[in-house]
Amino acid sequence: MQNHSSLAVKDILFRDQFDRTKVIAGLEGLTRQVKWVHVVEVLNIKKLLNGNELILSTGVVWKDNPSLLTDFLQQLIDCGAAGLCIEIGTYTSSIPKEVVDLANRHHFPIILFLEEVQFVNITQDIHVQLINQHYQMIQDLEEYSQKLNQKLLGIENSDEMLKLMYEYTGLHIIMNTTHDETIFLPESSEEIEREVKERILNDPQSRFLVKQPLQVLEQQLGEIIIFSNEREINEFDQLILDRTTTALAQLFLRELYVEEKRRTKKNEWINNWLDGGYSEQETLDNLIYHEGDMCIQGGTVLICRATNQTTNSDLTYLILFLRSVFEQQGFHLITTERQGYMVYILLNKRSADTWKQRLINGMNKVFHTDFIKKHTCKFSNFAVGQYNRSLNKIGRSYETAVETIKLQKNRGTDRICHYYEDLHMYRVISLFKTNENLHEMMMEYLYPVIEYDRKYNAKLLQTLKAYLACSGSKKETAKQLFVVRQTLYYRIEKLERLLGRDFIANSEKRLAIELMLFVHDYLFSSEHMQSVKTDEQVKT
Repeated sequence: MQNHSSLAVKDILFRDQFDRTKVIAGLEGLTRQVKWVHVVEVLNIKKLLNGNELILSTGVVWKDNPSLLTDFLQQLIDCGAAGLCIEIGTYTSSIPKEVVDLANRHHFPIILFLEEVQFVNITQDIHVQLINQHYQMIQDLEEYSQKLNQKLLGIENSDEMLKLMYEYTGLHIIMNTTHDETIFLPESSEEIEREVKERILNDPQSRFLVKQPLQVLEQQLGEIIIFSNEREINEFDQLILDRTTTALAQLFLRELYVEEKRRTKKNEWINNWLDGGYSEQETLDNLIYHEGDMCIQGGTVLICRATNQTTNSDLTYLILFLRSVFEQQGFHLITTERQGYMVYILLNKRSADTWKQRLINGMNKVFHTDFIKKHTCKFSNFAVGQYNRSLNKIGRSYETAVETIKLQKNRGTDRICHYYEDLHMYRVISLFKTNENLHEMMMEYLYPVIEYDRKYNAKLLQTLKAYLACSGSKKETAKQLFVVRQTLYYRIEKLERLLGRDFIANSEKRLAIELMLFVHDYLFSSEHMQSVKTDEQVKT
């Protein structure tokens, strides 16, 4: 079934009212589509046209000045009209050469009525034809959509959908994918296919050609191209293309979803890997077996928590989305679920020197897309662990990612994704976190300030952090805390009484207090609260 569902200028020339006509210009434009017919007897028409109109005129507006026809014709060309039909005899006897030349340059048809005609009969005849074709197009599209849905429910590849598209349009079809796969319909020789590709490359704006990207989860998986050697691409063709592209995207999404579900069943060896149960060679062997042979330069682990609102479908689609983003940044993604965390192992396939910037680029893209914006409430903050060049040490990256996500709540930043590399002092503290005296030492330095805040609901600890971070600059500290100078001076006097007047001047004491502030944040993160003694117990 090859239903063009459009009317071209050349088709109209076969209507009864066009028996006595002559095409004097724009022969190459006879394939232009006609969507409506207008009778125009005014010169300024730019605001009156939408494109693809066939214009009928007696020429009365330029009868006394034939040069006005040139400007009139240029307006029609600029508006994308389908062609110009002029009645010869009543007001116009001839068409200037410069007008014919202009029309030929733009492949714009000029048709002369060689005898008087009734424009009302022409418009009625063509409009009835257009309306009937539009009604038929709606029926054909409905039929096509039903057949497309049937194939979507049953087929395993895209070939059948493209064949159905070819059956309905009769157009040449090319589907290119990001995996360097090309499907060409109808099947042709390599020479013809090469000529067609060159033509598409050389004339991408042709009216005989339309391209449409094939996108899944905001990633372009390829494109579909339709073109013809004989006629312009019409509205019906474009609607068929749009429906086919949507159906193919659903097919590819289904395939990706099934593949992702299969991947999630491989959790056993991944958990053993994270537990450090494999040597470097055993890790490589497992990766080749489960993921395929790859050149890996190391890797890291990204984790996040799912909220109570998150469904299994949400998690699967998040994995699909993250995979599409990070593949573009040079990472191979392996996923699992562990201890309440969603775990994304990112294996680096490019230079180890650029891994962090590429990962940051990927996360920025993730958090600025509609997909995550719609699902933000279902996932908590993300954390990235230590980068390891040895794959059998990926477990360490997971441990540091967990440590990072535990600490980030008390760091007071607005960042959505935190990196273990940026923890600095917290990483130092973590080296001796098992020391039972760590909490006691922290309270030795900070207890007076903590106790004062507790009794008087003050903000001395916050002031102390800001004052030290600003290297003792009162102006910068006040600015950071959004307080007036007098308020800051009062707080600093209190701190000097509680900590001693030398807590800034004595460099060793200042360094110890700064370290203990980091220890305080570390120990009082939400994940450590249950194991820390209360202030009153320590005081006793």
